[in-house]
Amino acid sequence: MSNNAIVSRVENDGKTLVLEREFNAPRDLVFKAYTEAEHLKHWWGPRGFEVTHCTVDFRPGGVWHYCMKCTDPNMGEWFGMESWGKGIYHEINAPQSFTYTDYFSDAEGNENTEMPATKVRNEFVDLGNGKMKIVSYSEYATAEALKQVKDMGMMQGITETMDNLEAYLKKIS
Repeated sequence: MSNNAIVSRVENDGKTLVLEREFNAPRDLVFKAYTEAEHLKHWWGPRGFEVTHCTVDFRPGGVWHYCMKCTDPNMGEWFGMESWGKGIYHEINAPQSFTYTDYFSDAEGNENTEMPATKVRNEFVDLGNGKMKIVSYSEYATAEALKQVKDMGMMQGITETMDNLEAYLKKIS
């Protein structure tokens, strides 16, 4: 797999998307980049978006609340749009993995129940020699919910987000 490639597959249940990507960075650093607000605000979100709000209480039951705002005028109708999200952490096994449920939300952190929630398990696999792989399992309530977020452009968004992470890791390594 090339460093820039995301490998994806849908599990047999039809409602779980598995994404994998390798990085030339130590596992501990990538884990911190995923779990600390001072890192997340520099890379989270697709191209053309900036994190304008990010708080992280990284503990079981803690909340990650963030806003991505489209700041690129070339993005047409998306320009100026805000996308709020809220994650509630469940299990944490630093630096190997953590699980959380990701919700679309509003600025106050109220969950948008009309949009699909995602149960996420991120695994951080140490490959040695300063390299690692992220394996992310995103489970939706139904196959239709997974299709809904894919139809919203989720694969492009996550690819661009991982590209942002790769560029950020190069800056701070």
